[in-house]
Amino acid sequence: MSLRSARAGTFRRGLVPVAAGLVLAVGLSACGGTTRESTADQGDSSGGGASAATADPNAPLKEGLKIAFLPKQLNNPYSDIEAGGGQAAVTELKGEYKLVGPNDASASSQVSYINTLIQQQQDVIGIAANDPNAVCPSLNQARDAGIKVVAFDSDAAKQCRDVFVNQATTQGIGETLVTMTRELTGGQGDIAILSATPNATNQNAWIAVMEQELKKPENAGMKLVATVYGNDDDQKSFQEAQGLLQTYPNLKAIVSPTTVGIAATARYVSSSSYKGKVAVTGLGTPNQMREFIKDGTVSQFALWNPADIGYLAGYAGAALASGQITGKQGETFTAGKLGKYTIGTDGEIVLGPPTVFTAQNIDQFNF
Repeated sequence: MSLRSARAGTFRRGLVPVAAGLVLAVGLSACGGTTRESTADQGDSSGGGASAATADPNAPLKEGLKIAFLPKQLNNPYSDIEAGGGQAAVTELKGEYKLVGPNDASASSQVSYINTLIQQQQDVIGIAANDPNAVCPSLNQARDAGIKVVAFDSDAAKQCRDVFVNQATTQGIGETLVTMTRELTGGQGDIAILSATPNATNQNAWIAVMEQELKKPENAGMKLVATVYGNDDDQKSFQEAQGLLQTYPNLKAIVSPTTVGIAATARYVSSSSYKGKVAVTGLGTPNQMREFIKDGTVSQFALWNPADIGYLAGYAGAALASGQITGKQGETFTAGKLGKYTIGTDGEIVLGPPTVFTAQNIDQFNF
């Protein structure tokens, strides 16, 4: 799938509106997963954690629901945007919004917060898991207590949650990252990945797809020489980018599928002799990356609207707590301004394709 042809696709509503014809949406139509526009298989398989209860799609959404959000870490620009979207949804739903979380993204840092939320008798917990398994026992305790669990952005083990709100299909994101890198390098040379934490579910899944994509003939000229971790910490990510460039003098590109990592990498490259020689790409927010697009450090990167992930997670949690859905494949619900969604395999709800940002369109976005 060429990124150039994919950009001809139509951008989904739910992201920031832009003028028709100017959006460069990354088409993921060949990838698995279920979006608002696609039709899910109407099989009997249920999503992870789907209960034996029968869904009533006509059940009214309850008011006064206590919906708590637990991102990977607080004071992370990307997580803050996600949480803001969740708060907007809970406000629309006339519920009680709560935001809790650690200041670091370590594997077990979220467990104590889950336990506290159980004691507070929340109706819904939305969690972006730092580790898919470390949070599992506590999440199942929450579910045993009648709390609905919505994983978003970074999945928990499927037996520990009711549904998972995914940014886009894992396959599609991995393909997009490799395709952008191929265009920026001409398909030749050493490349490196600067990821978040070693246990981040979403990062590892995207990297696994990238590794498979790099084995294809059209990508055979690129060699992945290293994968390093900045722990979603700005200074550590900055140092890791510096280390990659010093260790691998023939490096042609650094791919960072994390908003903290790509911004830190771009900041280092922008003031170094590598500017214009080493490509920087990955996943970032337009407001973080605007200056690096403007000064020529970065030519293109991609992302979805993080606020929409939190917003969709809020509505999914309310639909679960109201009995509209149970997490089974094929069930449907309406997520406010984003419209109707169908639950896919293993309880996955896919927000939709990301956008590729360039100098031509970045000023049309503000998040």
